[in-house]
Amino acid sequence: MALVTVFGGTGFLGRHIVEALTLEGMTVRIAARHPDRAVIPAAPGRGQITSMVADVRDEGSVAAAIAGADGVVNAVSAYVETSGITYEHIHERGAGNVARVCQQRDVQGLVHISGMGADAASASRYIGARGRGDLIVRQAFPRAMILRPSVMFGPDDGFLNVLAKLVRSTPVIPLVGGGRTKLQPVHVRDVAEAARRALLSRGSEGQIFELGGAETYTFREITEMVVARMGRRRRFIAIPFRLAYSLARLFELLPGAPLTVAQVDLLLEDNLPSPGMPGLRELGILPQSLKDTLADITAAA
Repeated sequence: MALVTVFGGTGFLGRHIVEALTLEGMTVRIAARHPDRAVIPAAPGRGQITSMVADVRDEGSVAAAIAGADGVVNAVSAYVETSGITYEHIHERGAGNVARVCQQRDVQGLVHISGMGADAASASRYIGARGRGDLIVRQAFPRAMILRPSVMFGPDDGFLNVLAKLVRSTPVIPLVGGGRTKLQPVHVRDVAEAARRALLSRGSEGQIFELGGAETYTFREITEMVVARMGRRRRFIAIPFRLAYSLARLFELLPGAPLTVAQVDLLLEDNLPSPGMPGLRELGILPQSLKDTLADITAAA
């Protein structure tokens, strides 16, 4: 593919997808509401990068961003709803706009980034919107490849870094639901590489990939690993889900909310790949270990 448009190319995952594609020598067009935030790497032998203003909620701007593209990746996401941005706007209407325009323009390939646990029937506004968005995308563009990653980690993440800051700042660590939820965290660069490979693989068309990492942990086990790595001693306190929801609603009023309602929703059940679903290994990717990245995160903290 000569030109790939990446919606949400300025975000945590989007930046890594852009890098993975440019390392392949592709020309990447970053389409985002704030393209000035794009981090454009400069290194010999990499593909070219351009950027433009686009909003997935506006089909006209989506069409302009996709014009001339051979492939498209939609990495736009919203974890907190505001008056102008809702889960329905982004994960349903926005995802549908991208898929429909890809179909109209006969784009070679579309990779849609969803989330593990996406379920159209869920009572959760976030999880339900994710699931309905997947259905909308598949209906509009049947060849679309859907990636559902677990919670992502990496040097610049909002997961391990948040835990490290919490460990550093307080002697008492709150654990939603006692920290019993099981997770299979996945490295952000593995997800970016999965997007690149899916986009280039004809054999991946129309498939859903659930992307989990190398190991399964409870949330408490991950937190204990961060505490131990930082050489601290901390007390853990269980936070009932009902109280967690109340706290999350208050935190969402603050910039950079440390806890959101969507995150509490995702902790209600284990966040693991479904048995039999293809994942990283089917794309030829050996998942990176959370422990290795943990050393970098805690050293910086």
